[in-house]
Amino acid sequence: MRGRQIRPARVLQSVQEELKRTVMGSKKTYKPPWLNIVASVPPSETLIRPIPTQHVEFSGNKKIKKPRNIYRPQKIVYLEDTLRTAFYKDHPWELARPRVILESDGKDSQHWDWSKGLRQPGLALTGERGVLSSVVQRQLYFMENEKMSQSKAYDVARHEFYQLRQAEEIERRVAVEEARHVGAYFGKTRAEVGMMLEDHEFENWKIWAGKETALLQARSESEVETFDADDAMPDLDAEVAEARP
Repeated sequence: MRGRQIRPARVLQSVQEELKRTVMGSKKTYKPPWLNIVASVPPSETLIRPIPTQHVEFSGNKKIKKPRNIYRPQKIVYLEDTLRTAFYKDHPWELARPRVILESDGKDSQHWDWSKGLRQPGLALTGERGVLSSVVQRQLYFMENEKMSQSKAYDVARHEFYQLRQAEEIERRVAVEEARHVGAYFGKTRAEVGMMLEDHEFENWKIWAGKETALLQARSESEVETFDADDAMPDLDAEVAEARP
């Protein structure tokens, strides 16, 4: 059967008409349990498929009369996503820093003014706060308000970020020196702990490599065939001399 099937769309009307008939005589006809629900909330009977909202402009060939994939859901892309990807591609170790994504009342962004710099109240310089990145928001401010290009705004925000990171590192070193001066003791740093674990694994590897080398050498020696003195090759020159008259 060709064409669209519209019989499911008329199932309510069909059942109601069958219930009104008395074809079965005295036998009672039971109505389906879904009849009242479908009658109160009828399904849509339109055969037209609506086109979803187009979030981006059509980037295909404009000469095509019948565009493709118009019913496929489109990706929602923001400019901040592109800027954030570029920042973390250049600074991958920033992703290793602990981040706080908890907000007080969900309106923390209303108290931030990116025209004053990267330092904002309640926002750490970790580069992230929920979906907001301080460097990205600062760069976006330069692009929208200062009319800078994307690369120029990125360089300005990036250098501000470097200066603040350097100030934090100096402050941390001074605090450690002052604490040690008054008798504080600090354990090994993360780099020292990492080197210690690496040396331990290297020593274990040397022991394992020595055992494997000895095993391979013993196996190779056992596969070499040995000969006794009695089994040596006969002297061909002597046999030739004896055979001459």
